[in-house]
Amino acid sequence: MSIHRSLKTSGSLARARNVWTRSERLAALKKKGEYKDGETVYGLRKVRTIFKARKAKVAASSAKTAAPADAAAEAAAEG
Repeated sequence: MSIHRSLKTSGSLARARNVWTRSERLAALKKKGEYKDGETVYGLRKVRTIFKARKAKVAASSAKTAAPADAAAEAAAEG
């Protein structure tokens, strides 16, 4: 007998978690330089958990703009 698909657990969450543990928040704040060792761990600042990937779009758009320039350079070299 099989398990109904609504009762199955996938290995990971379907979406990003919006609540971090204290240790995850401390690591993020240390990386930004807003927390130093020895400070109190109570009353920590809020930390953004979801970051949009802009680098992929920038790389893709720069590749599109570079392609016509490369084609023009090749055409000039041939002609």
